[in-house]
Amino acid sequence: MGRPIKKSKMAGNASGVAGNIAVTAYRPLGGALNNSTTAYIMSQRGSSVFKIRLEDSTEAVYELKAVAPGSLANTSNQFCVQMILNDSTVAYVSKFFNNTVHYVTAGGVVGSTKYTLGTEGTDEGQAGAGIGNIDVITDQ
Repeated sequence: MGRPIKKSKMAGNASGVAGNIAVTAYRPLGGALNNSTTAYIMSQRGSSVFKIRLEDSTEAVYELKAVAPGSLANTSNQFCVQMILNDSTVAYVSKFFNNTVHYVTAGGVVGSTKYTLGTEGTDEGQAGAGIGNIDVITDQ
């Protein structure tokens, strides 16, 4: 798996829920798509497997997929994390690292970039050259 991402970017950080990496959408095995506003990553279980806290406050292990929410399959527990690149391009994270992510854009362009964590509405063009922004959970 390599080195896991820092716990400070997931649940268990000093600020509680606020500041955790937000889950854009998830789809449980055999279930319906949930476009999330409050689900977030709890911990890392493998290079693309994470324990996430769902909107109903339950926790489950899901697989990270670099696809738009509507493309999540219901053949296994899957979720996606959206990021905004510095040119306002929407991309989906395929793999997390401590300081960088691998991503895929809606047009199929694959890349790697540094990232910052910020709230929705503050991410458009704010991250700086060559840096993407990933949404975080605000106080609940």
